Amino acid sequence: MKIILAYSGGLDTSVALRWLIDKYDAEVIAFCADIGQVESLEEIRRRAEDTGAVEVRLESLTTRFLTEFAMPALQMHARYEGKYLLAAPLSRPLIAQRIVELAHELGADAVAHGATAKGNDQVRFYTSIVALDPGLRILAPVMEWEMKSRADEVEYARRKGIPVPPETASVYSIDTNVWGTSIECGELDHIEREPPADAWQITRPPAKAPDSPTRVTIGFAGGKPIHMDGQHLPLCRIVTELNQLGAQHCIGRIDIIESRIAGIKTRGIYEAPAATILMAAHEELESLVVDRETLHHKQGLALRYAELVYYGYWFSDLRRALDAYSGVIQERINGDVTLELFRGCCTPLSRMSPNARYNMRLATYDAEDSFNHAAGGGFSYIWSLPLRDLPRESS
Repeated sequence: MKIILAYSGGLDTSVALRWLIDKYDAEVIAFCADIGQVESLEEIRRRAEDTGAVEVRLESLTTRFLTEFAMPALQMHARYEGKYLLAAPLSRPLIAQRIVELAHELGADAVAHGATAKGNDQVRFYTSIVALDPGLRILAPVMEWEMKSRADEVEYARRKGIPVPPETASVYSIDTNVWGTSIECGELDHIEREPPADAWQITRPPAKAPDSPTRVTIGFAGGKPIHMDGQHLPLCRIVTELNQLGAQHCIGRIDIIESRIAGIKTRGIYEAPAATILMAAHEELESLVVDRETLHHKQGLALRYAELVYYGYWFSDLRRALDAYSGVIQERINGDVTLELFRGCCTPLSRMSPNARYNMRLATYDAEDSFNHAAGGGFSYIWSLPLRDLPRESS
């Protein structure tokens, strides 16, 4: 039996790799996507080989991840429950897509992942794989084996000679990629307490941020960031530099009680400096360019889009349709936005666009005002007509 395992190199997937070999007498090919995580990829390769993988596939997918997954979510202003910028959920369909492609390429009998039963990722992997190949067998070792805790997994790893990942000593569950960092478990489960200082992985605390603000100008073309402070840069470089800059100023911290797919309420903290800065800039530019009715309609769809991503419906017709809708709007999202970063605050200062709908002569109250004030009374009369015949309460 040949199995393609989505392998992160953490405790769950390391134990899962060995467990699949023993359980199914299988050849396991470990696939790891490089999407900007902080872990050493060569260390991940060695760990997979030492655990028994017959082959390890490491693929650099950061640019594809940003272009095909993060950018559409940015352009829709997708925030799950109004806060979470979806770094981990956006990566799962890409990983699922690649393990399905590898299964076809290498003639594998099944694909596998290391997600847990009550987490979100097991749903995201399952729905994505089924959407791409409903006939492909999906194995979920963490939901099949008899181990009940991480301590049981550590004991299994030691018994089998599996290199235990260094993060196993951490009390937190941490997932990273170029779009953001997710931190859960440990002390964070006590929702009445503030996050411990050591829970935050990349952002400086506000008290240790620079004493003076930093300004940054982001330029967009077709809704995509193309330059930073006047310098044209590849998307990956812009995101990487904004992550570093934003982290210094404590930009992008999120602490949320979120509703998981299974209906459980959990607490997670997230760090997404670049995503937060780019979202603020893109929203500011869109508010300048897009007409009121389209803008307000799109704001309502943003939550639905975020739900589709979070729920694992990336490959749904609705998500594709919403991308097409957003794509029409993005054609006009051209221009520059300058923001100030300072101790956790990301504040737009100025915005410019050749497609701006702003007309100063209509907006101003100064001498340059060209608005027809005499028409105001008639407009208000017409606008109020739907309210004139409302039932009145008798006195």
